[in-house]
Amino acid sequence: MAVEHGNERGPASGTGANTDIEGRLLWTPSAQRVRTAGVTAYLEWLAAERGRRLTDATALWQWSVEDLDGFWNSIWDFCAVEGERGDGPALVDARMPGARWFPTARVNYAENALTRHGPAPAVIAVREDATTAVVSWDELRREVAATAAGLRRLGVGPGDRVCAVLPNCVHAVVAMLATTAIGAIWSSCSPDFGPTGLADRFAQVRPAVLIGVDGYTYGGKSFDTLGVLAKVAERLPDLRATVVVPYLAADALERARATGLPAVLAWDDLLAGCDDAIPAFHRLPFDAPLWILYSSGSTGQPKPIVQGHGGILLEHLKSLVLHLDLGPDDRFLWVTSTGWMMWNLLVSGLLVGATVVLFDGSPKFPDLGALWRLAEAARVTCFGASPGFLAECARSGTVPREVADLSAVRTVGSTGSPLSPQTYAWVYESVGSDLMLSSISGGTEVCTAFVLGLPTLPVHAGETPMRGLGCAVATFDEQGKEVVDEVGELVITAPMPSMPIFLWGDHDGSLLRASYFSTYEDVWRHGDWARITSRGTVCIHGRSDATLNRAGVRIGTAELYQVVESSPGVTDSLVIDTSTADRPGELVLYVCLADDAVFDDAFTQMLRTTIRHELSPRHVPDRIERIAEIPHTHNGKKLEVPIRRLLLGEPLDHAVSLGAVANPQALLPFVPPTTR
Repeated sequence: MAVEHGNERGPASGTGANTDIEGRLLWTPSAQRVRTAGVTAYLEWLAAERGRRLTDATALWQWSVEDLDGFWNSIWDFCAVEGERGDGPALVDARMPGARWFPTARVNYAENALTRHGPAPAVIAVREDATTAVVSWDELRREVAATAAGLRRLGVGPGDRVCAVLPNCVHAVVAMLATTAIGAIWSSCSPDFGPTGLADRFAQVRPAVLIGVDGYTYGGKSFDTLGVLAKVAERLPDLRATVVVPYLAADALERARATGLPAVLAWDDLLAGCDDAIPAFHRLPFDAPLWILYSSGSTGQPKPIVQGHGGILLEHLKSLVLHLDLGPDDRFLWVTSTGWMMWNLLVSGLLVGATVVLFDGSPKFPDLGALWRLAEAARVTCFGASPGFLAECARSGTVPREVADLSAVRTVGSTGSPLSPQTYAWVYESVGSDLMLSSISGGTEVCTAFVLGLPTLPVHAGETPMRGLGCAVATFDEQGKEVVDEVGELVITAPMPSMPIFLWGDHDGSLLRASYFSTYEDVWRHGDWARITSRGTVCIHGRSDATLNRAGVRIGTAELYQVVESSPGVTDSLVIDTSTADRPGELVLYVCLADDAVFDDAFTQMLRTTIRHELSPRHVPDRIERIAEIPHTHNGKKLEVPIRRLLLGEPLDHAVSLGAVANPQALLPFVPPTTR
């Protein structure tokens, strides 16, 4: 299945390189990597068990989207899903929205996550201050059993919601598995959310139990969260209990009671009195609600996205086994928070028997080498981080392979925004020359990626190797015609099992249809610009609702960021076009600079010249401004659309939902002083 190429890799700078590096071949899998890959075993199984002989990745993808029933049935069998398959086809109704999968199946996500036994580590959790917890598979099962029993004592049953304000720690994994084991519905946010952001999310789903920490650490500082929890609890009328995890101090329960939290009890009290070593798993219909994720909510109330047990189970097994090439011998780390869908995918590493490595804190504390040293200590085989972190390492001159022994790392993952071709090259120069770099792109709405790598395919700078198996990804022009080798709207033309079963509170489905199916009939429009090349690789060009259309020449914001942020001295940037349908406006570029960079006429002229030469004269900014910080969501995405609304005169409370902003103070340069 490998694609044969010669070794075309040449020298490339990690930062400041010309954009002609895009498309350069950086890695070809070895014969050994191909032979041992999970997807190779899957292809051999397909031929032996199904009589389906597919010769390469293109043929495999084509079959997977043309025969959805056959493909997803094969994932169920190849990955040995625990549960009752039931009768009938995998897909009985292919409408979008409203597809029906495995109508008589009964499964439980937690049951499948806890099939492995023994003393080997299931979870390794490391805090930025080096506090470490290692939990074996047997210990994890016992803790989940005890937590599930405690939730039942509180009256929690199938369909009830359990919400959590927890950092990336063992307690979060245990609580999620316990909640889903009994058929209740899980929902979590990270503790750096403020009370408004938390209440905007949790009040919509009305939880029966709230689980939270007394505080957290970030960047070497401690933050108390009990006051925030108390304010959130005031807006949760159905709350039966608040469970407090003593994450910072032993007196957490006493401090929690002092805040007036309702029906408060300690985490240890929740677990007390249960001697069961094995949880009791409640099997549910395939489309029974598993957990609730939330859209960013940057311009309005966050949408509560409900996903099902079976859909997530199959989608994550496929992504982890075939695309990320994970199995029982792997250590899986992805830097994330509990409020981002990548946390859910990370914990799903348990489904394939991998050891999940959790990191809680700032990835830059005490320095940019900390995560790489953790990768060495935990013998991480799959290392995932944000493009921003990888780019900052490159800009700073950090060479991870000199900071730590990364010989165990076989895969480096990246997601959250497009990864620049220069950073692709830096990974191969500075992290390792023989690894799969997988810059994946997808969405919270499906809790997975649409485009991913494959361990049997080569990696080219700036390109993701393929569309996800079972994901009918295409790009459309404005008339709804499919395009290749040109930028178009990223769409999904056939159902996926992990698509939302509904949005909470959207009783007639109108919000779901308006959000994803209003542009092209019966086709999911995701809101990203993408280019699918003639050889099947994919380039993501940023959000389509933030496209820069200057005199008829359109580019994605991601293209401009790649050019600007590879320029010397630039650490982050934001570009806003204030043009409207009835009047032209300014193209404004905001930049954050390194401490030693000088912002003067020569610097701004350098940026203008670079943009003119690398992109187009039409996209040279009318104005370039230096600011201290770019506003981001909690998931690290730039607030392009809300900032544009602010610049067009919308009031702050209409343009931005402050609860969705990770650094609200960064909004100040965009808000007129009279309205602050």
